[in-house]
Amino acid sequence: MMRVLYLGDIVGHGARTLLRRELRSLRAREEVGFVVANGENASGGRGIDPNGVDELLDAGVDLITTGNHIWRHRSIEPVLKSEPRLIRPANFPQGNPGRGSSVVAARDGTRVGVVNLIGRVFMGDFDCPFRAADAELAQMRDADMIVVDMHAETTSEKSAMGWYLDGRVALVVGSHTHVQTADERILPGGTGFLTDAGMCGPTRSVIGQRRQEVIERFLSQRPARFEVAKGPIVLQGVFVDIDPVSGRAENIRRLQQESEE
Repeated sequence: MMRVLYLGDIVGHGARTLLRRELRSLRAREEVGFVVANGENASGGRGIDPNGVDELLDAGVDLITTGNHIWRHRSIEPVLKSEPRLIRPANFPQGNPGRGSSVVAARDGTRVGVVNLIGRVFMGDFDCPFRAADAELAQMRDADMIVVDMHAETTSEKSAMGWYLDGRVALVVGSHTHVQTADERILPGGTGFLTDAGMCGPTRSVIGQRRQEVIERFLSQRPARFEVAKGPIVLQGVFVDIDPVSGRAENIRRLQQESEE
């Protein structure tokens, strides 16, 4: 059995620092064979830069997914072209740099395929994520198991993707909202599902950002400059035990671990 850990959206420097300190011991304690993390907000709270990629990979992340903020730092474009462990949503329009999926060997040689998708409801004018999923899966026949990161706003679109891919992948997990849901389960076809994994970021915040500016924007309806909050960091995500022979999930449980700092 292969235990995969998926970490929800990593928000800012504090979360990256905590992962550098804690992830390797967490991997050993939980006997994790492969780690996927959404790096969508890893650098400055929006997007990810080359330094953020290096830090997460050095911390023990095996593959980084992203989302709608991937173009925030222009310096990331050459990394998207050269680093197979960094992917962006597969249903971005054709011609964008990078790839929407990747197959990476775990330490024991198990080949883990990861697909990154982005939703369209309240998110933007992207290609169909369902058809994009079909196209990516057709190219991943050498993978022993497949994990799908559905970066989307609405629970309905994420749930629909879970049911659409049930029996074809090991895990469909949602990202983007930074709020962990409590609906982890294994669907009838053997696919693990969680609507949203949550975030790895500051707990005394509004989805990772300083409370004061967010509240002021709601009160005044004027633009505000958001900054990543400080204080204790929570690590949120999901553990999934996967049979590498069948490529199906056997067990699923959420991670929620808060730092004391």
